[in-house]
Amino acid sequence: MNQVAGPAVRPVRADEWREAKELRLAALRDPVAPIAFLETYERAVAEPDSFWRERTEGAAGGTRVRQFVAEGPDGRWTGTVTVLVEDEGADDALGGTVERRQAHLVGVYVRPGCRGAGVIDALIEAAVAWSWSVADVARARLYVHEENARAERVYQRCGFRRSGETVPMRGDPAKVEREMILDRLQGAPGMRKEPPDLAH
Repeated sequence: MNQVAGPAVRPVRADEWREAKELRLAALRDPVAPIAFLETYERAVAEPDSFWRERTEGAAGGTRVRQFVAEGPDGRWTGTVTVLVEDEGADDALGGTVERRQAHLVGVYVRPGCRGAGVIDALIEAAVAWSWSVADVARARLYVHEENARAERVYQRCGFRRSGETVPMRGDPAKVEREMILDRLQGAPGMRKEPPDLAH
């Protein structure tokens, strides 16, 4: 019996800013976007092309930021995740202080028509594998909104667990973002192929 190949996942290339922009704007138009992303569509769509060029170049080959994309058979991008390397003592994007050198997964998104095909699993697996390749990184983390239960289930399936830490949701402090973590000692994420349906 022939095995079906999983989604093709690779790092973004520096010259792919147009594709990166299109996918990010698609993510920010998703119905779940208000609880999945800190950025808004209105703010992102107003950015000049130079912003997208610099953002994509910075995520293409550095050791501090790396963006991964999943490609369909036709070459169209079906999903993405970005990894930020955070140093101990630095300020993080959610207003806290980083307690240890770690990787932070952000901007996780899979196009609606591509969900349920293992894209999210492949993206997170690539992101975590790259995280472990960075010197002194022994923990990966991400945040998920308390009302984004589908996203949380997917991350749990991929090996992440709640740390017990929360931060107020920017713009709606009555709601919280839950920190989820994966320690390197836990090994590679466990990837069960269940049909995820999320934007994060």
